[in-house]
Amino acid sequence: MALLEIKNLVVSYGFITALKGIDINVEKGQIVALLGSNGAGKTTTLKTISGVIKPQAGKILLDGAEIDGKAPYKVAKVGVTQSPEGRLLFPELTVEDNLRVGGYTVKSKAELEKNFERVYNLFPILKERKKQMANTLSGGEQQMVAIGRALMSSPKILLLDEPSLGLAPLIIEEIFEAFKKINEEGTTILIVEQNALQTLKIADYAYVLELGKISMQGPADELIKDSRLVEAYLGGKN
Repeated sequence: MALLEIKNLVVSYGFITALKGIDINVEKGQIVALLGSNGAGKTTTLKTISGVIKPQAGKILLDGAEIDGKAPYKVAKVGVTQSPEGRLLFPELTVEDNLRVGGYTVKSKAELEKNFERVYNLFPILKERKKQMANTLSGGEQQMVAIGRALMSSPKILLLDEPSLGLAPLIIEEIFEAFKKINEEGTTILIVEQNALQTLKIADYAYVLELGKISMQGPADELIKDSRLVEAYLGGKN
């Protein structure tokens, strides 16, 4: 059984159907990529998984239990957390306090401290900056805080929405290396990205979303060689 199963998911905004009956499986321990251009429905998919948007039809299951339609805080409690597009930090809170907000579902003080240690090991610069206000950080450091905040709740699955957006290439490399470590430590990842090449290099499996439908899927190491994908999303860089 997959850790996360999405079955025939339909989501609409008024008269516009953003997701037209998609199916996605994320196996425990995998990094799964959801690729596609702007407006394809990628962010809608993540927001629906995390409970921000209610689906019109279909099922979302975590460990076999239905989570579709649940309030976001209930979805977070069962082990789904999201690092949103645009980071959405609390600008006038410190790095440490932004991280602490992410651990609100964790009741054990020892687990909370362990999670702080995990985040600071992944992103040592955040330990140096822990008393700084979030709005004084660089874009890359803010993205690290957003990812760290999502990890503070000890998630079963981490949803990442456009984590490379607006970042310099060297910072993107550093952050993608962190994703590999996070995954090696046992956290399953579903990542939405326009940077298809970088994402396919770290992913196990990938889906391509076009106008609300899955147009392609397969093991990442096969898709990265697919001429249709190279032409459409890799910009000839491969």
